[in-house]
Amino acid sequence: MSASLITRPDTPLVVELFPSPNIEPRKPGFTPSILILHYTGLPTVERALDVLSRPDCKVSCHYVIDEGGRIIQMVSETDRAWHAGVSYWAGETDINSASIGIEIQNPGHMLGYPEFPAVQMRAVAALSKDIAIRHAIQPHRILAHSDIAPGRKIDPGEKFDWAWLARQGVGNWVEPAPIDPDDAGLSLGARGADVDLARQLLADYGYKIDLKGAFDADLQTVLRAFQLHFRQERPDGRLDRSTLETLSRLKAPASLNDGRIV
Repeated sequence: MSASLITRPDTPLVVELFPSPNIEPRKPGFTPSILILHYTGLPTVERALDVLSRPDCKVSCHYVIDEGGRIIQMVSETDRAWHAGVSYWAGETDINSASIGIEIQNPGHMLGYPEFPAVQMRAVAALSKDIAIRHAIQPHRILAHSDIAPGRKIDPGEKFDWAWLARQGVGNWVEPAPIDPDDAGLSLGARGADVDLARQLLADYGYKIDLKGAFDADLQTVLRAFQLHFRQERPDGRLDRSTLETLSRLKAPASLNDGRIV
């Protein structure tokens, strides 16, 4: 079975098709079970659409949402888009075959990183919910690009309102524990029960992390990815009490009922 340029939208929420040739069939046995939210990191949506459809750029996504909330589809949901790159979640390494990718127009951290407009967020919520319902994607598998590629990616970043999105019925969320400004967290090289617990909780939720070891740069990187999603006030990679308590509040996937968004 081969992939082909998209000719019809997968949802009535789409207002325009902008086909990308950067596609291939999903690997055998894969259907969408993960939804990845990105920002484009480019100055305009026109530039993003150009990059995501140029064969020499070798990237693509299923959907783009511009600042005004316009939803553009580039790749059929049946096909494998090239949006995740080298990534991992809950044992899965071929995230492109397992996921649908939404690129949200925002120039990103290198170009000023503005707020995500309310009209754009409403479109993100509507499209994400539509996709999650149709594919039975569980809340804890609606993720940031930074969740699946810690350190390599930081999008959609600390200004992306995951709490609001969860109130719309999209994704998993817990209230972050208050930050003590005097709590600098553990130093690199620290060992002990808190370090072991943080590693276990991150791995249980789906992050790629070794279960054993001291508080090292790798753990710091994964903690920052977690904070960019769940403790956005201070995404510094510190293992402080706020981070550990917030992480402890997250329900591991096995305890998330049936995981469907309704």
